[in-house]
Formats: sequence, C-alpha cells, structure tokens
Amino acid sequence: MNFWQIFLRVLPWRPIAALFAAWYHVSGRRVRARNRLRAAGAALPFAYDLWMRNAEQEEAVAAHAGQERAPWLTELSFSVIIDARGRDDRLVATSIASIKRQSVQLRTESIVLSANAPTAGRTPSPRSIGDALAVAKGEFVLVLSAGSQLSRNALFRIAEGIRSLPNVALIYGDEDKIEAGRRSAAWFKPQWNRELFLAMDYISSACALRTSVARRAIEQLNDDDLSLTAIVLQVAAADERKILNVPHILVHLEGDQLRDPSTHERAVTAAVKLEGGIVSRAPYNTLKVSWPLPDQDPPLVSIIIPTRDRVGLLRACVTSLLERTNYAPVEVLIVDNGSSNASTHAYLEIIRNDPRVRVIAAPGPYNYSALNNQAAEVASGKFLCLLNNDTEVINGDWLTEMMRHAVRPEVGAVGAKLLYTDRTIQHAGVVVGIGDAAGHAHRYLREGDRGYFALPHSTHYVSAVTGACLLVSKEKFQSVGGLDAEAFAVAYNDVDLCLKLETAGFRNVYVPHAVLIHQESKSRGKDHSPSQIDRYRAELRRFQERWGADDYRDPLLNPNLDRSSETFLIRF
Repeated sequence: MNFWQIFLRVLPWRPIAALFAAWYHVSGRRVRARNRLRAAGAALPFAYDLWMRNAEQEEAVAAHAGQERAPWLTELSFSVIIDARGRDDRLVATSIASIKRQSVQLRTESIVLSANAPTAGRTPSPRSIGDALAVAKGEFVLVLSAGSQLSRNALFRIAEGIRSLPNVALIYGDEDKIEAGRRSAAWFKPQWNRELFLAMDYISSACALRTSVARRAIEQLNDDDLSLTAIVLQVAAADERKILNVPHILVHLEGDQLRDPSTHERAVTAAVKLEGGIVSRAPYNTLKVSWPLPDQDPPLVSIIIPTRDRVGLLRACVTSLLERTNYAPVEVLIVDNGSSNASTHAYLEIIRNDPRVRVIAAPGPYNYSALNNQAAEVASGKFLCLLNNDTEVINGDWLTEMMRHAVRPEVGAVGAKLLYTDRTIQHAGVVVGIGDAAGHAHRYLREGDRGYFALPHSTHYVSAVTGACLLVSKEKFQSVGGLDAEAFAVAYNDVDLCLKLETAGFRNVYVPHAVLIHQESKSRGKDHSPSQIDRYRAELRRFQERWGADDYRDPLLNPNLDRSSETFLIRF
C-alpha cells in the first residue's frame, strides 16, 4: 500500500496524527511523513492484516515451498505431539488438519496425548510428553495443544532454520491467536534469552526439538518435573548455541488459550534451585527469580553521583538514597564538577559529615565519562553504581534487587526500571539499533500497563542499560576500560560500556523490581538543544561507526518489529 492508502486507513482512528503526516508529505519531508504515519497506524486493528498481506505473504511463500524438492528439505521428518488431555476430539481434528495443510509434504506423524485410560483391544495412547517422545519416529518433534494450528508454512520455515544451523537442538518462532478464522495478537519474539525464559515461557508453544536431544534431556529430569518447559531448560543448559529463533509465525493458538503458569513455575523452581535461586510470582503471570547474595559480608557498593549546582535535585537524590536504601554497606561519592552556587557549597559541607559520603572535587568542562572514571579510581567498593543526580529512590529494595544480579559471575551491567515523575516509564532497558542508534524500551508506557507481552515487568538480558542507574563490579568496569571519555563525553557512553562488557563475554540485565524516579537530563540539558547539538551529532556518528548501530540487529527486537519505535510496534 502506498502512503495515501495507509493515510486513509489511519485517518478515522488517529485524525490529528494522520493530518500531521500528510502535511509533512506534501511539504516534501517524505521520510518524516512515513515515520509519523507508521507510528500512528502500527497499533491500530488493521495493522496486522496489512503485515500479513505485505510482509508475511503466506500464499507466495507456500507456492515457493511447494516447488522446493532439495534434499535439505525432503529428507527431514517430524513428529507432531498433540496434547489432547482435557480437550475434545474436534480440537484434535483441527490441529491434525493444520499438519495436512502444510505447504511442503514432509514425512510427518501425529501423536495424540490422552489422559484417558486405554480402551480394551486398542494400543494405549501416550499419556505424557515423555511417553510420546519415546515412540516418536521423526527427527524433530513439535508439541501442539489441541486446537492450536501450525501455520501454512511452519514446517518449511523450521526446515529453513535447520538448514542454517545443521546441529540445532531447539528451534522456535513467533505465534498469534486464531478465533473464528481470524488471526490477531501476534507475538514477535526475541532471540534466546535465558533470563527472560525464567520469567515467562515464550518458547514452548511454537518450538521444535531434535528428538534425540529431547530424550537425553528427559533422562536428567524426574517424572514429577517432566514438562516441555523443563525440557527446554535442560536443552539450554547443555548448549545455548544450538537454540535458534526463526522470525516467522509458526503457530496459531486457539482463542484465549493461555500457558499454565504453574507448570512453568515448577520447571523454573527446579532449574534454579541448585544455584540458590528462589522463585516468586510477579505481575501478568511472570516469575521473579531472586538470586542469592553472599551469606556473609555483603560487598561494599560505591554510588557515584556527578553534579554541578542544581542543589535541589542533588539534595532530593542523596536524601532519598541515604534514608530509603535497605542495602548496606554503601558509600556515596559526590563528584562536584565545579559548582559555583553558595547554596550548593553549603549543602556539600553539611552532607560530607555523614560517614557514608565523600565529596570529590572535579573542576573543568563537563565530561560525564571522565567524572565517573575519576570517582571509580578512588572508590572503595567492589561494585560501582553510576547514579544521576536527578534520580530519586522510591523502592527501598532497589539496590538489593540489582545486587542479586551484579554478583553473578556472568553478569556485566545491571539496570533498573526508571520512571518519569508522572509514573510513566523512562527506561526499561536499552535496545540498540532503534532510530539507527539506541533507544529506551517501553518509554512513556504507564507504570502498571502490561506493555509488549509483559516485557517491562520481566527480568531479562538486554544489550544495554542507562548510565542514569547502572550497577557493575569495579573489576569488570575497569577490565573494559571504563567509560570512553574521549569518544563519548556525554552521550552513548553507557551503551558503549555495556556493549564492551558484552564483547568481553558478560551479559547485561534489566531488573524491573528495582524502581527509581528519573527526571531525565534536568542537570545537563537536552542533547538536541542548540548548545549541545554539534557535540551530540559527533558522538552519535562515533557510536554508529564503532558498533554499526545504523543496521544493528538487537537480539531483543524481532525483525518484524519497527526499528523506529521504542514500544515494540509492528513493522508494516
């Protein structure tokens, strides 16, 4: 569809946004016009229909797949396990019909799980996933809940994935819902993310397992613990590199069918028990894993706060920090970058009398990276918390929740959920590649709203977190050279640090259970202001050149989602 066809679809729903987009279009600013219209239309009911027609092109793909006779395709075999326990025969027939409608006719078999006692004279049906796997003949096995349907090209898309990673152990894709023949609620999923899978089961309803690998995984599980999510966790523990995401709709779930959160909770509880993790329920049927802190002598955290005047902000930040933070021990390093107001100096003289506080003089031009690096050098703590002076502690457990992750050997930087003063989200992890640079996930979402499949409420690995509240071990921080004070004096230094940590083999984590207020950029000003724009553009250019951000594919952002949107809107 061209610009004006989409304009006519958007106009009745979002008239002001559509008219602004039209004005940009007729005045020659076509890129801005397309972006405005795309953002206005991506959340509307017809967006998925447009995506199916223009991006998915299921019939065209089916025609191509039907002509493919290559050995990589025709030699594959699949067993499809249909879980009919508690479901009627009509739903089983619906699932079987979807197997027969596949665009490629491969060797497939259907295995129906039944909770009923075997009928005399008949071969008993398998009564568990373990029983079904024991008799499966296919090289790969899929599990469908009765009533759910494989998409027309599901087996072809899975076969393509197997061809790209021949030793793949687990391959999974996207899903949507189908009701009365109409598809909706597409879930375009991220790449494998263990921390996210512990929080929610985003894989098992649309995945295929290599049968031999699944059988080996079952050998490590007790019968009481046996479930598809438990098998996925065992496969991942063996080798995460053999897990592949294919960004295509593989399964249409029937109606409002939901995963059983108790099954996932049991599997996760068993998986993290040996590591000392404790599982509890979190919003929107997600799970929270509380990783253990050291039993004795909790490590000292040095909290670094660069500042220059704006004593009202600084006072609110430090007061909330010292009065509300439950974690101990901490030291607060206030890095004074040439404050000149008498009221600021008076406050600093008072606050330095607190034995937990040190004031470090750091005059000269504002360089956020250099200020933090200077404080890190003299910090006494084994862990560093970079904290903006325009933040405010509202959740006493914020540092405890972050430290539960920071002490883990595999973790690099840890970030919190930051809220604007109106309680909408300012930061819930950073997605690299948004806007050809980096953007804050779920920005402006209301604090309690579900967001994109509960991601704002789920702990998960991210490419980066904001330096406004960033926790990292001092050793790891220094091992990658700290913040780059030459290339990124003000902007992108935090994302650059996180990507350096990832390159060094660490994982960065977003923790939604640590919550602070952040009055973004109130101290240093906006990057796009006339006095800052040249500096900002230079740092943006360096960031893009160093990390290829203009075509960076963040593992969290499925290619079917819009790279210009921070709220995970569909790309169409």
